[in-house]
Amino acid sequence: MDIKDFLLHLNQGNTVEGGSEIHRMMHDVAREALKLTAELNGHYHSPEEIRELFSKLIDKPVDETFSMFPPFYTDCGKNISVGKNVFINSGCRFQDQGGITIGDGTLIGHNVVLATLNHELDPNKRSTIHPAPIVIGKNVWIGASATVVPGVSIGDGSVIAAGAVVTRNVPENVIVGGVPAKIIRKIENS
Repeated sequence: MDIKDFLLHLNQGNTVEGGSEIHRMMHDVAREALKLTAELNGHYHSPEEIRELFSKLIDKPVDETFSMFPPFYTDCGKNISVGKNVFINSGCRFQDQGGITIGDGTLIGHNVVLATLNHELDPNKRSTIHPAPIVIGKNVWIGASATVVPGVSIGDGSVIAAGAVVTRNVPENVIVGGVPAKIIRKIENS
């Protein structure tokens, strides 16, 4: 199995059985991501070097407007797509096997967690994994220490309050907050 087959399996939302070939591939990909994030997080890098290392991690080029403050953590990396003018602040953790898409102009605060995998509830099958993508629209602001769970989409222009746990889709141009996150108010565009 190669990386394309691996990502195709995950992006189709197919279950990953514990101990299967795809599960072992998941661990191989994670080891590569751990090496690259150790390099990214190990010492100071210029913005250009950060973009280069992040591009290597996600296996595709990022725009010159992309910016990040390490440290950054992921256990895959290969299923992340970022738009233009995206900023990722320090301490973020992306579990991207299920796919993470980040739209243009998005700001992601300190220590944000984006998780795209759920484990089987049956304790006898707990190592079985269910991927589901996270899709973040354009000009979204995700506040510090927020968590977004598998299968959630966040609409353009919305704000996720610091510390929120987002368990369902967020429409465009709203502020959500709390655990679980609920709409606090609508954002009026000027």
